[in-house]
Amino acid sequence: MTYQAWTAILGKRGERYDRQGKVRDAMAIASRWQPWVGALRSLPWATRTLRSEVVGFWSDRNAFVIVPSAGPRESLHYYVYSDHLSWDAMKLDPQGIPLYRGRLFGYTYSPPYIAWYGLVHLEQYLRGTNPAGQSVFLKQVEWLEAHAVRQPRGETIWPMTFDWREGRCDLKAPWVSAYAQGLVISALVRAYRITGREELLDLCRSAADVFRQDVKAGGVRSIEERGVFYAEYPCSGAPRILDGFLSSLLGLYDLFAQTEDPLVFELFSEGVKGLRHLLPYWSYREKWGWYGSRYYLCSPGYHQLNRALLLAVSKVGGEPALERCARMWDPARLTMAGRLEVFMVFVLTKNLSRLKYQTWREKTNASLRGSADA
Repeated sequence: MTYQAWTAILGKRGERYDRQGKVRDAMAIASRWQPWVGALRSLPWATRTLRSEVVGFWSDRNAFVIVPSAGPRESLHYYVYSDHLSWDAMKLDPQGIPLYRGRLFGYTYSPPYIAWYGLVHLEQYLRGTNPAGQSVFLKQVEWLEAHAVRQPRGETIWPMTFDWREGRCDLKAPWVSAYAQGLVISALVRAYRITGREELLDLCRSAADVFRQDVKAGGVRSIEERGVFYAEYPCSGAPRILDGFLSSLLGLYDLFAQTEDPLVFELFSEGVKGLRHLLPYWSYREKWGWYGSRYYLCSPGYHQLNRALLLAVSKVGGEPALERCARMWDPARLTMAGRLEVFMVFVLTKNLSRLKYQTWREKTNASLRGSADA
């Protein structure tokens, strides 16, 4: 509550207290306690982060595996799967659609999260572990179909409806993501294989148009020095998020496998070429993977996801270089000294990244406050 609000509520008593300095003293005390209140609110997130990054660094929890039967035109399987996933960052709405929880924006609908939730349940159904899995999957597809947004130029997107900052990339809702487009296309293609509804393929075809448009024009396409990169976070100097790129390529391949459209295959091939040339950028001494724009090393679970997706793209794209990279990144190849090195570099780079981001954010906020005061 501001000083003006206090004095307005207290009226004449506020004026008297003001002369005595009591209101200002109370506000000074409250301001000193405010950081501690914020810290207490963040404690559950900090505890979970500590458990994930330090205590459970080498845990197999949330391990991702490649699904060999994924890829062919008749297959309903997705390329990667984990039967140890935790859904504690979400809750279901009354219709059974997941709401994703972010630390900064609370609960919201996230199209890629919804698509992934559906694909996991479909895989459980196919493995015989969840008889209701297919109906859960189709429920997610209904939501995705109902929330598809047709753009003025004709392309279809599933916009992200929350603000997001990745490094210095500041995205304001609504924004489009190659990760979302790719996962949703993969889900809709499999729904078409179940239902035979042509409307689903029509949505996929128009969704692929976003991959032809540059990030500066509202698309997800970024021209690199030696190829094309499809951006999960589309902005100038887009952070190079590997799993988002790989998921978008698999979505394009799924659409090509179903339609045999040469223009879609061209988008896929351009992306694979860019991926092949960018691989050294993500590789830490041919032992491990960097996250995004080399801010810090990946956690083991995230690293395993990237490896599984790399193997999947290698398989459908016929790219042995991708497979070689995934094999080099196998944690089983690391010696004890190598494991310790990866862990120490991860902890160091992760916390340096946090410090750098926090410092930059504080400078930005101070600048904005200064502009407002002027």
